[in-house]
Amino acid sequence: MAPSKKLGILERLNNGEVVIGDGGYVFALEKRGYVKAGPWTPEATVEHPEAVRQLAREFLRAGSDVMQAFTFYASDDKLENRGNKAQELHSGAAINEAACIIAREVANEGDAMMAGGVSQTPTYLDTRDKAKVQAEFRKQMDVFMKNNVDFMIAEYFEHVEEAVWAVEAIKEFNVTVAANLCIGPEGDMHGVSPGECAVQLANAGAEIIGVNCHFDPFISIETVRLMKAGLDKADLKAHLMVQPLGFHTPDCSKQGFIDLPEFPFGLEPRIITRWDAHRFAREAYNAGIRYIGGCCGFEPYHVRAIAEELQLERGELPAGSEKHDLWGKGLMLHTKPWVRARAHRAYWEKLKPASGRPYCPSVSESDQWGVTAGDKMLHQQKEKTTNEEIKTLIEHQETNQ
Repeated sequence: MAPSKKLGILERLNNGEVVIGDGGYVFALEKRGYVKAGPWTPEATVEHPEAVRQLAREFLRAGSDVMQAFTFYASDDKLENRGNKAQELHSGAAINEAACIIAREVANEGDAMMAGGVSQTPTYLDTRDKAKVQAEFRKQMDVFMKNNVDFMIAEYFEHVEEAVWAVEAIKEFNVTVAANLCIGPEGDMHGVSPGECAVQLANAGAEIIGVNCHFDPFISIETVRLMKAGLDKADLKAHLMVQPLGFHTPDCSKQGFIDLPEFPFGLEPRIITRWDAHRFAREAYNAGIRYIGGCCGFEPYHVRAIAEELQLERGELPAGSEKHDLWGKGLMLHTKPWVRARAHRAYWEKLKPASGRPYCPSVSESDQWGVTAGDKMLHQQKEKTTNEEIKTLIEHQETNQ
């Protein structure tokens, strides 16, 4: 079924259509020199709007039906956390406004939908004060509503409690909400199971429920299956969504990829191939998930792979497939006969790619500090982290290895 242009997100999903999300702005723009690793905040929307716009256009060309405003970690408290000057230099309102303008502009180029986005806050980690946390979300929502977002995505929440607060705050503005936790099969950081997390999100008013980030595509699908089981048991209905990492993470602990020793600067050997993205799309579809996209590590070619795998269900190929013959058929034009011999689906489906790193392990041992919201070590502050604080953390790390 071809995507029904002009319809909203719920109309499309209610019609049984597959909605393809976009990919990971944060990691892609960090690699390109426009986002700072550490705070991961999106002031690039103001400082380098052309870079954000170009990446959005590449996702659109790859087949994305949703242009999500680049507002990850764009709450005021995050923009001034631990010495970050983004709030002082630009303000959260300006960063969110610029993100909305870019997303709408690109969405209109392909008649895609435009979504706003909120994510977890330092205020929650520091206080667990519902009123203060929801105040941060409402400030962002004022900007999103001014810019007439088509729907909202509440994403990257490690604690379902905060995600529920986000959904409640967003629903005050009478807008559709897709709610994503960054959890795996073990549940959230306070021990709430995926099934119970989904029930709480549905009861808060989220119409679309799933996971994003922190875990690889196949672990994420398993988590969504557990969410669906919880919803079914409670006799609740919601559309399902998945936007995982573009990295393989079979060795992750409960916290996900941020516990891996390679995070964030050594993850490249874990990048999924486009053929992994094909398999992910098919398995997600077979699991009943109809909103399928990506998060950190997902580049436009991964999104294109999703669109190509589901071309029969969607009734079309993306513009980006003009330069990409399916399953390597373009290699039929190659000058070398052994490369031409790879121009078929079976070759790429069976390939087990090597890393080229004979002295490296295939998996890692995750850091497991066991701290979460409410723990003293997660105290947040406006002041810069000091060298003395880093020394203390290193000593703690060495002691607990």
